[in-house]
Amino acid sequence: MTESDVPEWDLSDLYKGLDDPKIEGDLAIALKEALVFEKRYRSQIASTSLSSKTLHRAIRSLGAIREREGRVISYASLVFSTDTQDPRRGALLQRVREQFTIIGQHLLFFDLAWARVPEERAQVLMSDEVLLDDRHFLKEMRRFAPHQLSELEEKILEEKANTGIRAFQRLFDETISNIRFSVALEDQDGQKKEMTEQEALALLHDAKRSTRQAATKGLTEGLQEHIQVLTFIMNQVTADHASDDRLRDFSGPMASRHLSNEIDPASVEALLSSCEAHYPLVQRYYRLKRKCLGLEKLYDYDRYAPMSASESASIPFGVAKEMVLETFHDFSPEVGTIAATFFEKSWIDAEVRRGKQGGAYSHGTVPSVHPYVFLNYLGTPRDVMTLAHELGHGIHQTLSGDQHYFNFDTPLTLAETASVFAERLLFNAMLKDEVSPDRRLSLLMEKLEEDFATVFRQVTLCRFEQAVHMVRREEGELSSDRINQLWMTENQKMFQDAVTLTDNYQWWWSYIPHFIHSPFYTYAYAFGHLLVLSLYKQYRHEGEAFVPKYLGLLAAGGSASPDRLLQEKMGIDIAQSNFWLEGLGLLEQMVSEAEKIAASQKGF
Repeated sequence: MTESDVPEWDLSDLYKGLDDPKIEGDLAIALKEALVFEKRYRSQIASTSLSSKTLHRAIRSLGAIREREGRVISYASLVFSTDTQDPRRGALLQRVREQFTIIGQHLLFFDLAWARVPEERAQVLMSDEVLLDDRHFLKEMRRFAPHQLSELEEKILEEKANTGIRAFQRLFDETISNIRFSVALEDQDGQKKEMTEQEALALLHDAKRSTRQAATKGLTEGLQEHIQVLTFIMNQVTADHASDDRLRDFSGPMASRHLSNEIDPASVEALLSSCEAHYPLVQRYYRLKRKCLGLEKLYDYDRYAPMSASESASIPFGVAKEMVLETFHDFSPEVGTIAATFFEKSWIDAEVRRGKQGGAYSHGTVPSVHPYVFLNYLGTPRDVMTLAHELGHGIHQTLSGDQHYFNFDTPLTLAETASVFAERLLFNAMLKDEVSPDRRLSLLMEKLEEDFATVFRQVTLCRFEQAVHMVRREEGELSSDRINQLWMTENQKMFQDAVTLTDNYQWWWSYIPHFIHSPFYTYAYAFGHLLVLSLYKQYRHEGEAFVPKYLGLLAAGGSASPDRLLQEKMGIDIAQSNFWLEGLGLLEQMVSEAEKIAASQKGF
């Protein structure tokens, strides 16, 4: 990839640059508005004479303040993620976070006061039509009431978070982004090439086994060099989480995540257990891949090996763009138009740069602006799928932008719906046009590996997180070797003897950002993926009639609970005990099809 091949985003719809005076101006206005809000509503929200109209006005005023400061924190986060080595960007992020905390101290009373309104009175208020659009938001706030502390305690916790958990999260981002991984490639005459994390990970998809081995070695050595600080960060994050659970009286490490995801813990356990019961499907697939590659053993660095050397050829960004836009437009002209806007208006940053964070995301910013998509595009087939994935998020966030501030975001359980559905659309479009049995087999296997990474691997990551958090509470601070052991134990359950895990693999928990930034986010991927398999099956059955219902689901944002939205918009009941089995069954059909093609083409 050359610099001209991939886009760099234009953040001017938020601010013109790091020195834009509007940044400080908006922070000052937000603080002034917060002071006025506190003076006007503190006594009214706590009053027995609180009216629904007053509550409605308060919510709209609060949303306007949150939106203003949301623009600033969005900008600071976005510019920092593209260059964590720039001290000015780091300083801006820290400045904004600190000011965000100061502003929040004057708004905190609202959540606490509303949570303490007697239940009978709260129900009467929420039944008023004037609060129709606010009802879900108000109900969700009250669900957190048993876990809230006093206002003074909440203020202290928020004040200390900037030098506590958020500081460790930033340290993790800067550490991982700034590691230079030394990889000894065959064509470098024995000289090691310095790479970013994203570049080294991309080599795990290379056709040459020696390249994959070299990348594995280089990644491991880079992580080992920084393992002391990465292990310390993991310990601090888990200790902070345990402290929060004790103070807020949560029953276990995952309880707070379930509450914010608006999902019943029993449903999550049913999801995790159903996936674990299908681990033999993962093993069955990798045994097939080992035979297709003609290997005696399939090692961890072979999992993403392409089926042929041609599959590892770089795909220009322009080609990826056309593939994705054509697929989206065929599904819905409205979806295709929204996606095209991201390219036309430079809302995508895709170039791999030193200091840039790894991975990919779509940042929804605030309802009055638009999302921004962040990628590290290196031209692999997986990168094309990632482009579709993140644009799916962007489309979801664009459609939900008509919701007011507190209904804009979806809980994590629905947050992956549009992204995974976008991937499925792209895959099926590619498969439909492919007539070569060998290429169809390759496409199937590529997609299965992505599906397994989104479903089964995420379940493994979640179980690993559970183990780390529980063992940290029982044993105290954990050594890297102890965390390695927990990591290998959970991964071995999934792979068994189908994939041989090398000693290098034991260190690879240490670069995964979800463990640090969003504990137990991981199961939302499995939830979203299996949900999408059911949605896609519905789409294949209903055709064009499905599209407006689906777009209505996305446009609803977080205006109702996930189970209610899915029931009302799509007729799907996720409470059914066998719901997850339908999606898992579709994955099994894909494995069977791959086995059938392999048997006819390769004779086994």
